[in-house]
Amino acid sequence: MPVTGELIRLQNYIDDIATTLRKISATLPFMTEEERKALAEYMKKSDPNFTKVLERLESGK
Repeated sequence: MPVTGELIRLQNYIDDIATTLRKISATLPFMTEEERKALAEYMKKSDPNFTKVLERLESGK
């Protein structure tokens, strides 16, 4: 399958997301339980969020 410029750009966005998630993961041990819960809730409410977009990709919608 030939790779388009658009696909490469989208893959770069995913790399940026992964970098952000690594930074969040590295910070987790230094956060309070309250902060972790607040961040988790914030991430769940993000629209669109990673999980929703992944589900759309997998379903083809």
